[in-house]
Amino acid sequence: MTTPEVARYLQVHQSTLYKLIHRGQIPVFKIGSDYRFDRDTIKTWMADRTGKFQTLRPKLRPTPNLEH
Repeated sequence: MTTPEVARYLQVHQSTLYKLIHRGQIPVFKIGSDYRFDRDTIKTWMADRTGKFQTLRPKLRPTPNLEH
């Protein structure tokens, strides 16, 4: 997949995708000077991130009882 295709697939701006690339946060490879993405790898990467999101959500703390 190309950069514009992956940006559309992830529903992010291309500049956001380039930030992920330069930070090494998304699986990518180069062909010449162009970035390319393996479709199955991106699907797995998204599924992994979705699972991590579930565990990263803060747990709700009970509100302290302020009444004495």
